[in-house]
Amino acid sequence: MKVSLNWLKDYIDIDLSAQEVSEILTGIGLEEEGMEKVESIEGGLEGVVIGHVLECGKHPDADRLSLTKVDVGNDSPLQIVCGAPNVAQGQKVMVATVGTTLYPIDSDEPLKLKKGKIRGQVSEGMICAEDELGIGRDHSGILVLPEDTQVGTPARDYFQVETDHVYEIGLTPNRSDATNHLGVAKDLAAYLKVNRDYQQGVKLPNVDNFKVDNNSLPVAIEVEDATACPRYAGLTIKGITVKDSPDWLQRRLKAIGLRPINNVVDATNFILHELGQPLHAFDLAKVDGHKIIVKALPKGTKFTTLDETERELSGEDLMICNSKEEGLCIAGVFGGIGSGVTETTTDLFLESAHFNAKWVRRTSMKHNLRTDAAKVFEKGSDPNIVVYALKRAAMLIKELAGGEIASEITDLYPDPVSPAHVTVNYQHVNRLIGVEIPKETLHSILAALEMEIVKDSAESFTVAVPTNKTDVTREADVIEEILRIYGYNEVPINEQVRTSLNVAPQPDPNLLRDKIGDLLAAQGFHEMMALSLSRSQYYQAFYTSLPKEQLVYVNNTSNVQLDIMRPDMLFSGLEAILHNQNRQQNRLKLFEFGRTYQHGDNKIDEQQHLSLFLAGDRYAESWLDNRKGEADYYTLKAFVEQVLSRFGLNGYQETAIKDEDFSFGMQYHRGPQILVRFGKVNSKLAKAMDIRGSVFYADFRWDALVKSRRKHKVAFEELNKYPTVRRDLALVIDNSVKFNDIVAVARKAGKKLIKDINLFDVYENEAQLGAGKKSYAISFTFENPEKTLKDKEVDKVVNKLIAEYESKLGASIRK
Repeated sequence: MKVSLNWLKDYIDIDLSAQEVSEILTGIGLEEEGMEKVESIEGGLEGVVIGHVLECGKHPDADRLSLTKVDVGNDSPLQIVCGAPNVAQGQKVMVATVGTTLYPIDSDEPLKLKKGKIRGQVSEGMICAEDELGIGRDHSGILVLPEDTQVGTPARDYFQVETDHVYEIGLTPNRSDATNHLGVAKDLAAYLKVNRDYQQGVKLPNVDNFKVDNNSLPVAIEVEDATACPRYAGLTIKGITVKDSPDWLQRRLKAIGLRPINNVVDATNFILHELGQPLHAFDLAKVDGHKIIVKALPKGTKFTTLDETERELSGEDLMICNSKEEGLCIAGVFGGIGSGVTETTTDLFLESAHFNAKWVRRTSMKHNLRTDAAKVFEKGSDPNIVVYALKRAAMLIKELAGGEIASEITDLYPDPVSPAHVTVNYQHVNRLIGVEIPKETLHSILAALEMEIVKDSAESFTVAVPTNKTDVTREADVIEEILRIYGYNEVPINEQVRTSLNVAPQPDPNLLRDKIGDLLAAQGFHEMMALSLSRSQYYQAFYTSLPKEQLVYVNNTSNVQLDIMRPDMLFSGLEAILHNQNRQQNRLKLFEFGRTYQHGDNKIDEQQHLSLFLAGDRYAESWLDNRKGEADYYTLKAFVEQVLSRFGLNGYQETAIKDEDFSFGMQYHRGPQILVRFGKVNSKLAKAMDIRGSVFYADFRWDALVKSRRKHKVAFEELNKYPTVRRDLALVIDNSVKFNDIVAVARKAGKKLIKDINLFDVYENEAQLGAGKKSYAISFTFENPEKTLKDKEVDKVVNKLIAEYESKLGASIRK
């Protein structure tokens, strides 16, 4: 939220520097995230002065250019080449001197003037048009000033350029009272009263002169759901003239980053940022039947908003409708394309309402319409300011656009909201703040915050909380308000720090995470952090084996599509892969530590996981490395086994898997305890997510890994000084035989001498090998750390291997 210092000074008389105000705002909990100096005209017209055209003749080499001599109050006149058709001798004009930076209104780039030659003639500046100065859009000719204008007067003085300071405030969701300049001014005044003996109050805009001119244009109002719309008020104004806003109003809006539109729309935006009450102006000619109905339209109803986007309503979107129950506006969020104020509008209906925060937030998030009005309503607007703001806006529109108030105020407020009463114990104030605050100081703080003490005793007090502070409902909330104004910096810091020893569990899960994270990062992986929320539609569409009852639903009004806690890690990774592929990232290696959530036996089962994802190219693109190819199952398998090795795990069972997650894959487990499941993600899932190519995914059960971890010690052994011996075998085996079966037999038969076993070729040919057969070419490396091996010793082990393979695996040896 942006706050203008000049705007604040409209309500509070202060003689403080911009930096002092910044420090106070931060000190009272309005965390100031940045301060910017702004000018009412961009650049402040520094270097632009009023000049007098002494001479004006044709450029000797260009008929369309004029060669002028201009007096700007210096010792000698400036020679300026000018291309404007209306330049003439004797004029008073705006001159941008050499070194000046201009900000033309229709240009994205500033213009810095330099001394130079134009068609052979020296030009020492520029005689400016309105658009070049940034004060208008006229470029038909230079700006000609009245004859009595004083030569040499700076342009910033002539145009009364206003300097302002704008604060960017990081407003927390609970600060409904500080969504506007008047709310910030009240906080600032409260601090100054308590801490700097400030005697004046906040000057509220006066609406005592509000009056209804006639009742010639009444509008009927009907609210069907008082829960969604607790208060709705409105009136009509006829005979207005829609035009540009005056300079003072445009300056206020531009300072906080708003684009002026016209005097009516600007007036409603001004009131929003002044009082924190959103308003909406309807062209009365477009309100059929001169009747307003506040209701939700049926699900699936189409409605086109101001941004010319057709939206489908949900059935829970509150709408402002006409007598035919046709939508005019999404209540509290965004206007409709067919009912807004335009240049031809002469009569209008002005709305001021209080809408339910949950309804507005739900609609705003569903349609991705994060408007200023919606942000105020979803924090909780003040229902008791509705009519005051309506009067203020009506008087301002009459001042800016003329016309007359042509109806009485209609105010539907069936259940008025009264200030909440909260009881606070004095001892709790001192205990939570950490310092004893005298009762007199407490009472002065509460008075400055406009919290009336309705009951007081020796032990406690009860305050009436203003209705603009929707978040202040408990004792702790009132104490927080007291602390803000008392001052966070006034709470002393103890010089003595006491602590207690905390012994980390063994093994330390955080340390293990860091080690595995470092291992994966060293292998080129990037760590991702996804939301623990997911979409139920994923699991309803793709998973038939996961009962709906196991999903953990949440009431997420901020984003209704993220409606469950994720039951697995898969879709988080697929979303990240899609996000990266859409940004032309074609080599993806991702890992994530996270939790999953499912309903178990009378409780929510929360599990820790580590997930790995591979997609796209296997090798980085390089002029030095010509290797090509995509990541595959075996690439992932190698990383999986590295992680398990880092945990000291090497004794586990292997089971092939094929399910809704995986087209094919493997599960490593110890009995029923699963360590990891990995493989190629089901192609139907990847295709449904619009992911290009194959995705390989590993899901480690982190809790099981930590529980099964063996203390891993780094062991060193001397390099073997004796030569190794290699033997190769080509085994014809059934397709059901796995490489691990071959390794297990070899380790048992030659465990003392076999150092390494490697599969270097797979051959399949049904015509040559027979149906259901394959050929594995395997190398065996032999060594003895104590002596040089003889051929007879190696041959003996190889013959034993052949016999074992033939008897146990049904293998035959290809000669």
